[in-house]
Amino acid sequence: MDIEKLLKAILQQHLQLGDAVASYTSETPLLGALPELDSMGVVNIITAIEENLGCIIDDDEISAESFETFGSLMQFIESKL
Repeated sequence: MDIEKLLKAILQQHLQLGDAVASYTSETPLLGALPELDSMGVVNIITAIEENLGCIIDDDEISAESFETFGSLMQFIESKL
C-alpha cells in the first residue's frame, strides 16, 4: 500500500486542497498552516483513514504532533497498519 498516495488522496478529497497536494513532501506543514485543517477537518481525515485502512483510531492516539507535518501524518498512518 502506498501510504503517501493514499494520504494525498484523502487530503485532496476531504479538505478540497486541489492539485497543491501533489507537491507535498514529508516536511510540508499541515496543522496551523492549512486553514482547511480545523477540528472538523481533523475528524474528517481520521474517519477517512479508518475507512481506508479498516482500523479504529482511539481518541488518546490523536495528537497535534501527528498532524504537524505531512510526514508525521504518514508515520501515524503507518503505525496503524
